[in-house]
Amino acid sequence: MPDPERISGRTAIAKVTLAASRDVVAARQTAARLLKARGLSVMRVTRFATAVSEIARNAIVHGGGGEISFYFDDHNGYLRVECRDEGPGIEDVTLAMTEGYTTAGGLGRGLGGAKRLSHDFTVRSAPGQGTTVTMSVKL
Repeated sequence: MPDPERISGRTAIAKVTLAASRDVVAARQTAARLLKARGLSVMRVTRFATAVSEIARNAIVHGGGGEISFYFDDHNGYLRVECRDEGPGIEDVTLAMTEGYTTAGGLGRGLGGAKRLSHDFTVRSAPGQGTTVTMSVKL
């Protein structure tokens, strides 16, 4: 089984445990800090930090909590983020990605919005097996 501390052969540079709303703020701030340190524009930092906070919030609200990890892929020039939870999973990922679809009474822009604010975006999920969202932004 692959080491959960590593993605694409790289060790996580930062992690945030997701259990409460304050952890969403911490995940957002971590993304912003890492991107600012790499010189990204305020607009690009804000856009990706928003995607990170949406995914982190989903892990808490829908997945009962989890963990978000950050990785620099200097070879390809990306900040990669992986958010995992061990919640009930998503029965129909395609439906969940549909604009306006919601299970929690929100606006239904969460997953789709996060995807639009990211360069690469994947969701791996199955009922009863939790959800892993992987996304990245070009540095």
